[in-house]
Amino acid sequence: MTSTEVTIEAEDSGPSGYAAARLRLLQQEAQSGPPRRAALARLTDDWLNGLFTVAAEHAGVRGAALVAVGGYGRGELSPRSDLDLLLLHDGRADAAAVAALADRIWYPIWDLGLALDHSVRTPAEARRTAGEDLKVNLGLLDARPVAGDLGLVAGLRTAVLADWRNQAPKRLPALHELCRERAERMGELQFLLEPDLKEARGGLRDATALRAVAASWVADAPREGLSEARRVLLDTRDALHLTTGRATDRLALQEQDQVADALGLLDADVLLRQVYEAARTVSYATDVTWREVNRVLRARSVRPRLRAMLGGGKPAPERTPLADGVVESDGEVVLARTARPERDPVLTLRAAAAAAESGLPLSRHLVRHLATAAGPLSVPWPAEAREELVTLLGAGEATVGVWEALESEGIVTRLLPDWERVHCRPQRNAVHTWTVDRHLVETAVRASSLTRRVGRPDLLLVAALLHDIGKGWPGDHSVAGEVIARDMATRIGFEKSDVAVIATLVRQHLLLIDTATRRDLDDPDTVKSVADAVGSTSTLELLHALTEADALATGPAAWSSWRASLVSDLVARVAALLAGEAPAEPEPAVPDAEQERLAVESLRTGEPVLALHTQPEPHGPTGEPEPVGVELLIALPDRPGVLPAVAGVLALHRLTVRAADLRAVELPTELGESTDLLLLRWRVAAEYGSLPQATRLRADLVRALDGALDIRARLAERESAYPRRRGIKAPPPRVTVAAAASRLATVIEVRAQDAPGLLHRIGRALEESEVRVRSAHVSTLGANAVDTLYVTDAHGEALPAAAAAALAKSLEAALQG
Repeated sequence: MTSTEVTIEAEDSGPSGYAAARLRLLQQEAQSGPPRRAALARLTDDWLNGLFTVAAEHAGVRGAALVAVGGYGRGELSPRSDLDLLLLHDGRADAAAVAALADRIWYPIWDLGLALDHSVRTPAEARRTAGEDLKVNLGLLDARPVAGDLGLVAGLRTAVLADWRNQAPKRLPALHELCRERAERMGELQFLLEPDLKEARGGLRDATALRAVAASWVADAPREGLSEARRVLLDTRDALHLTTGRATDRLALQEQDQVADALGLLDADVLLRQVYEAARTVSYATDVTWREVNRVLRARSVRPRLRAMLGGGKPAPERTPLADGVVESDGEVVLARTARPERDPVLTLRAAAAAAESGLPLSRHLVRHLATAAGPLSVPWPAEAREELVTLLGAGEATVGVWEALESEGIVTRLLPDWERVHCRPQRNAVHTWTVDRHLVETAVRASSLTRRVGRPDLLLVAALLHDIGKGWPGDHSVAGEVIARDMATRIGFEKSDVAVIATLVRQHLLLIDTATRRDLDDPDTVKSVADAVGSTSTLELLHALTEADALATGPAAWSSWRASLVSDLVARVAALLAGEAPAEPEPAVPDAEQERLAVESLRTGEPVLALHTQPEPHGPTGEPEPVGVELLIALPDRPGVLPAVAGVLALHRLTVRAADLRAVELPTELGESTDLLLLRWRVAAEYGSLPQATRLRADLVRALDGALDIRARLAERESAYPRRRGIKAPPPRVTVAAAASRLATVIEVRAQDAPGLLHRIGRALEESEVRVRSAHVSTLGANAVDTLYVTDAHGEALPAAAAAALAKSLEAALQG
């Protein structure tokens, strides 16, 4: 069925006829995208024209018109779009007649359940309102007649456009500020897991703002790819409307697969990548356009004074040399007049490095010219090209804008071909703030502030840029990334030994953080395994800085002073081993003075004894105070069920467990015999609110151990009190045995969705398996928890391989139940 076949005939112009034709049009799978939006606009025009004609005749109103504004004015009606309508009249008709005319148009629209944004104004009123309300002004720039007096609409359009151009020096800065405020409130579309296609930066609102700037005749947006980007965003919104049946612009996680399917895409990741690329095009065009607007308006304000001072004539812009073939002109980096990109392959990187170091943007014309005219670099790169890349990466925050300018014209992919696989690639992990490619650049930015800590800043910066490059390939991204990084480092021109270091950094970039937060640092095997993987103190130094830069660039949840202290402790131990200091073999646990005091008191009373040591942690990487850190010491007679009881009580009191150490000690009784006591040292943090009193913790622990406190039921009750948030279903928990991680115990690693009482459930399952927990190390990133437990048999020995595998299997089954 063609679009003309769904046009409403005169005798079927009522609401039911329009509704049926509208439904038929939206159900046509063969027609979508711009043709369907235009057809829906024409269909709506025909219906509203019929309504207006009948209503105007009935009300006796002449000199009036029905005007589509905003998206409807542009002929871009999505399935659930509002109808933005202006009833324009010349002011000669009686007010009651105009009101009756409006009612006969608005009410049939409301009766169909369509959203309506409406107003009734004379041309003078519309013009005055546009001068007072920027949003109204933007809508009128796209005004289009639907029915009635066409001359009345044409006159209003001419006046509004003239006003917009005349008032551009005042209105454009206001529009720019409106866009900035919206971006701060809604975030950047190209990095959001659940983006708002309309309001987020780089979305449809920004595309509309670019049209308004072009209408002012002050500046024009880069047109390359912009129309296609708008089409992608509009098509995605259409599919979202049809999928949800709602007028929504938010691409929620639970709808992404359905929207992707409706658009004929493979999956939600392909959808997000397509949306991100469109948003990036709009964002870049927005940056370039507003920079040009500011430049033009600034020049207009200065030029009259200069002309008066210089006696007329247009002064030539000053050109300040920045590097060979690169100058600054009017606040941008441009090519010198003598520059020859076709003969100077390094010029692209030289210009980029100069721009970043100067904190200046690359001219759009320069980037486009370099993209088409610059000669290819030889492989491997010459030393100058490698040095310019390192300079670019080491420039700090200014690197981001320059890199995005290079990406906008495909220059980065031509320099580093493997970059294409991570370009705009989403990361479905709430911990990550950025897409993969932006995360890599952000890591380099963070690493630039750490270069004074390492002997080879160039290797640190390049490793930072490449550490996640394997995420564009299947399998373990660190393993894939090592191969790619080795090839790319060779291409960039590093020596063989330096290539090996970069490859090692990429392969092991998660080693320090994973080991520090999930392994027992007092176990010599832990330290030795890291030393063997790193190989040298210089590589360890680089890996330490890369670990911090990577975590800081990931997001707020990935780094803290606690994590930093654990990594620093691990690095110090590994450095000592690499320097030739043999790690000390673990000695039998000897309680310190306070632990001994608690143990004696527990022995005397036969009950748990607790001590809480509270101290604010140092400020985190953002400068904000981090949660209060608490060390909880517990001594109690050895008995089954201690781990799940303590973990459950802490969960009930909203204390997050970071680490736990459990050890058995023997103390002499008054009769000269000895008895076993358990000493527990827990590192916890308050989830929120104030810390509980030690007396309350002790009372609940006693009740839990005696069976008077049903922790399992209490946790389930608390969980059911909070509504579950819709979203992607969490993957099932996975339990594995870490091979050869320790000679002293069997290391069990549990990966699961973080939830209150998770460690309690793990402890309960381990108790049922009749193994003893020596220590626990808890690591949580976003919704994902990784709990590592060192367990032994009843005699304190590591479990045989078969028993360890069986334990992992039973624990996994218990957590899935």
